[in-house]
Amino acid sequence: MTRVAAVDCGTNSIRLLVADADPATGELADLDRRMTIVRLGQGVDRTGRLAPEALRRTFAACREYAGIIKEHGAERLRFVATSASRDAENRDEFVRGVLDILGVEPEVISGDQEAEFSFTGATKELAGGDHLPKPYLVVDIGGGSTEFVVGDDHVRAARSVDIGCVRMTERHLVRDGAVSDPPSEEQIAAMRADIEAALDLAEQTVPLREARTLVGLAGSVTTVSAIAQELPEYDSEAIHHSRVSHDRVREITEWLLRSTHAERAAVPSMHPGRVDVIGAGALVLLSIMERIGAQEVVVSEHDILDGIGWSLA
Repeated sequence: MTRVAAVDCGTNSIRLLVADADPATGELADLDRRMTIVRLGQGVDRTGRLAPEALRRTFAACREYAGIIKEHGAERLRFVATSASRDAENRDEFVRGVLDILGVEPEVISGDQEAEFSFTGATKELAGGDHLPKPYLVVDIGGGSTEFVVGDDHVRAARSVDIGCVRMTERHLVRDGAVSDPPSEEQIAAMRADIEAALDLAEQTVPLREARTLVGLAGSVTTVSAIAQELPEYDSEAIHHSRVSHDRVREITEWLLRSTHAERAAVPSMHPGRVDVIGAGALVLLSIMERIGAQEVVVSEHDILDGIGWSLA
């Protein structure tokens, strides 16, 4: 067994997985899995730069993770950075900070690489069963971008488009420096049009409608599942491989988009860092389901982080 550590630094959150990996099978046994909302992508869509306060939050989380990695004695570490750091003019500052703290240079991967990691992480456990028909469409709704991957045992086509929950919120739902509470019909319509245009773009590369099973990843999707199940708190075991119907996703999305900040914050399974962006993330999921005619989404807690971990095995 090899003890590995994987870090996934996205637009909204930074996550850590420390696990024992079996090189023969690529199986992972979790030792520590955690997530911190740092909003690294704060303002990137507007300014093209990583904000100083966003970098400070991210580096603070890196220092915490460095201690955990050392405590567990991980032999290999891989740090992958995604949408926000791809887009930022000052990403060299981010790279230097991570290198100083963790001793590894973050890999600022392409959207296609991100999609492949997400597909591997999400489907490796599904491959042994025959109850979910192939091909799969894996959608990873992040903060800055959404990855679309169609495949069966291997990736057939992948595309990353810029419709993450943070980016959509900042682009369409912010007025006078604050998130609209709740957004207007005009704001929602503009966001929906932006999402539909991005789906048109994704469909030029990825045969979305050929998929027979939709697998949804990341915090927007898992939070929708938690709401659908009316969980008293966030419960990864209850969420992993749960199924949420199209009708339930539509009901939840409509409620999220007409609710106030206080009402969303009162949901017991809602992470405080998602309160302002969950409406946009849910609308991305709903739009995808409507585009491909999916009657349900299979929710996975295993995603790009697991794909990174398996790559170290």
